[in-house]
Amino acid sequence: MTERFEDVMAWQRAYRFTLLVYKATESFPSDERFGLKSQFQRAAVSIPANIAEGYKRIGKADKLHFFNIAQGSMEECRCHIYLSKDVGYIDDSAFCELYTCLEEASKMLNWYCKGIRSNAYNKDED
Repeated sequence: MTERFEDVMAWQRAYRFTLLVYKATESFPSDERFGLKSQFQRAAVSIPANIAEGYKRIGKADKLHFFNIAQGSMEECRCHIYLSKDVGYIDDSAFCELYTCLEEASKMLNWYCKGIRSNAYNKDED
C-alpha cells in the first residue's frame, strides 16, 4: 500500500492530465474565460483533488465515494475535450494527447477502485 496520495499512479496521471488541460486552455479565446475554459479547468482540477481526498478517507465506502466523484469529473472532461476540438480551440494533436492521458488516468483509477472493492484493504476499515 502507498503512504502518500502522490504515490498513487492514478493521481499522478490525473495530475499530468490537469497540467495538460491548463496548457491546452491557455490559447482559448478570452471570451471563454468564464465559459468552457473555466469549466474544463475546474473539472480537471477536481480529478486529482478528489483522488487525494479519497485516499485519506478511512472506510472503503468513503474512499470510493470520492473516487467516484473523480470518475464523474473525468467524464465531464471527456466531453470538454470533444467540444474544444469541435469548436476549433484545440487541434487533433492536442485532442489525442488529452484524450489518451485522460483514458490512462481513468483506467488506473478504475483498477485502484477495483482493488479497494476486492478487499485489498482491511475489512475493519469499512
